[in-house]
Parts: sequence; C-alpha cells; structure tokens
Amino acid sequence: MKKTKQENIFSSKTLSYFLQLAETMNYTQAAQILGITQPALTQQIKKLEKTVGAPLFYSIGKKLKLSSAGNIMLKSTKDIYEILNQTADEIEQSNSASTGDINIGVLSSIQVKVFEKFIAQLYKKNPELKVNLRMLTRKEIWESLENNRIDLAIMYLPDSSIKNWKPYEAQKIMSDDLMYIHHNEKLAGKDKIKFKDTLDRPWVTYPEDYFLDSILKTEYKDQLLDNPKSGACFSTPDQILRFAVNTGLNTALPSSFMIDKDVKTLEDNNTWVARLNPNINFDLAFVYRSNKKMIPRVGSFLDEFDAFLDEEDYLSRLKDNY
Repeated sequence: MKKTKQENIFSSKTLSYFLQLAETMNYTQAAQILGITQPALTQQIKKLEKTVGAPLFYSIGKKLKLSSAGNIMLKSTKDIYEILNQTADEIEQSNSASTGDINIGVLSSIQVKVFEKFIAQLYKKNPELKVNLRMLTRKEIWESLENNRIDLAIMYLPDSSIKNWKPYEAQKIMSDDLMYIHHNEKLAGKDKIKFKDTLDRPWVTYPEDYFLDSILKTEYKDQLLDNPKSGACFSTPDQILRFAVNTGLNTALPSSFMIDKDVKTLEDNNTWVARLNPNINFDLAFVYRSNKKMIPRVGSFLDEFDAFLDEEDYLSRLKDNY
C-alpha cells in the first residue's frame, strides 16, 4: 500500500534524520552520529523536501542554514516530540512507585560513589525497581533528555549547553567548587593560588567541551590569560588525578572528589592542593522534564534521595568507605 504524504513526512526515521541535521548543521557530522553514510542522509533529506514541496536547508559558502520552511518543520517536529513525550509520561504516571525502570544519565566527570550507595540501598528496599545508570557527555545528556531516553540527569549547573529551560526543572544536590592540584614547591603553603600562577607547566585536562573544561576556559579568558597547555585528556577525575601525580602535570578537580583523598600521601608525591583565586563555584543537581516528577517511581526516587541525604549529607557520605 502506498504511503500517505503524512506517513512520508512523519516517520520516526525521517524526523530523526532531519532533527540531527538541524542540530549539527553539518551533513558529515550528522551522518556519523546517525551511523549512516552522508549520501544516504542527503537522499533522505531530499525525499523529505520533495514531500513537503520546499527546500528545508540552504548553503551560504560552506555554512548550512535552515530555510523558512526548515524553521517551520523544526518547530513542528519538536512539538510532535513533546506531545509523544507527554503521552509516554502520562501512561507511565499510572504505574507503581516501586516497580519499573528509572533511566539516569550522569555527567561522566562526576564522582558517582554516593549515588551507587543510594541505589544499592534503594534496591534492597524495592527489588522490583530497576535503576539504569549511564555515564554520558554533556551533549549525550542533553540529547537524551530531549528525546526522553533518560528520566533524570545528574549534572553540573549552570550549564550553557541547555538553551531552553522552560520544559525543565532542577533539584540541587550540593554546591561544589574547584581545587587546584599542582607540583610547585614555592606555592606549597598557599591556600589560594591566582590563575596567572597556574601556567608554570602543562595540565592534564578533561576533554574539550566537558563542563569543567568549559568553565575553566571561560575563567582564563575572563582573567585575560591563555589557557593552560594540555599534556593529556581524560574523562574521569580518578584518571586525571593519577596521571597528574605520576607525571607532574597540574590540573583542577572538584572539591567533592578531593574530599576523601589523603593529602599527606599527595604531598609525599610532591603534589599540593589549593583553591583557585578567584574561586570557581557550581552546583551538582538533578535535571528533568517538569512532568517527570509526576511519574510515581521518579518522584519517589527523588524524595527518597532527599531523605537519604537528610540522614547524612552528601559530602559526609563521600568520606565513607562502605
């Protein structure tokens, strides 16, 4: 049977291809993310344009732009996804608070020990409730929130990658800041170190576009300084600290990560810890679509986590070894 015009436009594959190209504005990059060839993507977009009867994109030099029709299509596509997401959430809201799945995306630079403890405690209480926790990049977290692949994100805020906060809410977990890890014996006794004094040697850093990499670059720019030269990149704080100690490179890591580290052992390895001046502060928070808390298991998860921290606060739990 021949597909209708609506079926041609609104197939899930067609919409996902269009959205990804509208997000990246680059055929090669969009095709790589989608796992298809560039010619296949080009063909799908041309089919969509033929169906709607108007070009959706145009080029200025090497830059791809959305046409007027493309902007209309983008708004309509996002509206469709929002309706589908709301429908899925309304169905889920009738489910039990103690059964089913909760999908959580965690920024890969975050220490997850406290969340692991909580999830283990929650499992003992509700073994029919399955928590799926995945470590993701900022881009992956945002896309997963947008496409309803995760119920909750655990991330640092404020995050400039979130452009539209209207459909979202945040629940603060704790306030954090950055600690400077260095090997300069002349600065060993200082509690605070100015940014201009952190450029004596290369750094081990988070990958480009990670949250902490971005806020550090912003601060160096504000201080009218060059960014530290990166000698290596790793995605987790454990990897970064080990590499810094073993190679003598500088770095900066969250206070929450450094809280349970043995300062004496670090100093024995010619490694010292201080705050940056000016200090860099940020919050750790749950982020979720506003209606997610109406789903019984998600709302119950957030309430139980609050109760978990009422018994013992986040930083104290980080120090515990159980």
